[in-house]
Amino acid sequence: MSAKYCVIMAGGIGSRFWPMSRQGHPKQFIDILGTGETLLQATYRRVKSIFPPENVLVVTNEDYTDLVAQQLPEIPVTNILAEPLRKNTAPCIAYAAYKIRKRDPDASMLVTPADHLVTKEEELIRVLNLGIDYATANDVLLTMGIKPTRPDTGYGYIQFSPKANGNAEIKKVKTFTEKPELEMARHFVSSGEFLWNSGMFVWKLKTFMEVFEKYMPEEFALFNEGEPQLDTPAEAKIIEDIYQEIHSESIDIGIMEKADNVYVILADFGWSDLGTWGSLYDELRHGKTNAVVGKNVMLYDSHHCMVHVPKDKLVVIQGLENCIVSESNGVLLICKMVDEQKIKSLVNEVRIEKGEKFL
Repeated sequence: MSAKYCVIMAGGIGSRFWPMSRQGHPKQFIDILGTGETLLQATYRRVKSIFPPENVLVVTNEDYTDLVAQQLPEIPVTNILAEPLRKNTAPCIAYAAYKIRKRDPDASMLVTPADHLVTKEEELIRVLNLGIDYATANDVLLTMGIKPTRPDTGYGYIQFSPKANGNAEIKKVKTFTEKPELEMARHFVSSGEFLWNSGMFVWKLKTFMEVFEKYMPEEFALFNEGEPQLDTPAEAKIIEDIYQEIHSESIDIGIMEKADNVYVILADFGWSDLGTWGSLYDELRHGKTNAVVGKNVMLYDSHHCMVHVPKDKLVVIQGLENCIVSESNGVLLICKMVDEQKIKSLVNEVRIEKGEKFL
């Protein structure tokens, strides 16, 4: 029986969560929910009942390999893949796929981001096992689609065909749509034919390699040429050379939107990509008031605020409405919740005015 591998993508910088998430210590390595484990650790804990440690690979930026090793000591150091440059998800997944092919060309692989939230963990495991079984038995690219609960403009959407397909939970994909405007998102949700794109995938390695060669031939050629150097002392150099040449591309645009053998599981396992302060507020808030991470936060006459501060920091807030308050390593951000999309531009302003010190 072929082996099952899990690839965790953990290379992002999480700039929308500044100042908590910093270039040297981004959100996947932070206990963002105040639960006692980081998002990366939670992701690994959820999948380790299916995948043994030696079959879990983490792809991250070369600046974060030590963080991964510290937080996931069970995983062999050789399973921590260091990217010299950020080139989006297609090169990241391809690098892991080639590493897996050196070990077992008949393997199947799950790909998952490191920084998402799942609240129904038993249901996740059931869905992952269903997906692995289906992808192993069929030459398909399988993605996990989340049943939408609201017309969210921060997520990508997957349209599926309602036709019967032998399994009521698995449908043929018709289209992918990047983050839509609100009116379009409302239409998507009301139609019942759209799912949120979770960024989680399952496929046989051979199936992935076929579509990688077909739809990204230049990238395929680069990795093919460098494959003999993988798992040798020359690996770091050849990967650096590949990443200097390879295009930055998402797996959705590079392959998933073009391939004709893409299917989706209709899933509902309490998922959020935790991409913004607002999404964190939605997950943490109690009733309709404030959401707080921090042991010494005192709020008076304040409502609908997201407060995230170190546990030893005393923070007293009076009369604040609909705001984000975050303090980390000497940097304080106070921002209107409705303007959270401006945080990226604020970070750029900080870079221009103050340099890299506070980033």
